[in-house]
Amino acid sequence: SLLAPAEMSSPSLKTGAYILIGVGALTMLMGFLGCLGAVNEIRCLLGLYFTCLMMILITQVAAGLVIYFQAGKLKEELSNIVRSLIKNYDPSNDDERNLQDAWDYVQRQIACCGWTGAEDWESNEILINKSMTEYPCSCSNSSKDLETGSGFCNLDDAFNSTATYTDWPVHEQGCIDGVENWLKDNLGIVLGVCTGVAVIELLGMILSISLCKNIHSEDYTKVPKS
Repeated sequence: SLLAPAEMSSPSLKTGAYILIGVGALTMLMGFLGCLGAVNEIRCLLGLYFTCLMMILITQVAAGLVIYFQAGKLKEELSNIVRSLIKNYDPSNDDERNLQDAWDYVQRQIACCGWTGAEDWESNEILINKSMTEYPCSCSNSSKDLETGSGFCNLDDAFNSTATYTDWPVHEQGCIDGVENWLKDNLGIVLGVCTGVAVIELLGMILSISLCKNIHSEDYTKVPKS
């Protein structure tokens, strides 16, 4: 049967998606308020700009803490989603085309196969019906198969009856290991980008407060003394 939409979701991932959508909307609103407040010297808008920046910064810190302390749960939920996707992967299913293409892209870019390894693909219904004489093209370690990029490729004529994943010309590394290795290799860059974003947000908060104080001082000096 085709993969039901409910099987492709989890509470944690849904919460993360809603947080990202909320932060994106808040960022757009924040930019508009900041520009309008700075140009027209409106203190209340600059105050809202400061508040939005502070909320975004707090949300980012909270999201980081959730990812850190709930890493095991998130990994388990993501594992279930990916395994369901692999089990029901069907190149002829246009309804799941975008999701399947995204997974093919991951396997090609990371040079991996399956979640923990190529054996995960032995649960795929189409491959079972083909007696495992086909394999996912995006898993292939052959350049000619990677040109196809998605769907299933046929084994050589030598395997014309039955086969197993050990007969496939695919990468041995599972994608979870590939992602973890990538994060380890690029941890410095990731932390640097996060730190840079936080510093920019802090500078924005400081500048908005400074503008508010300047506007307040100018308003005070314009008040006629009795």
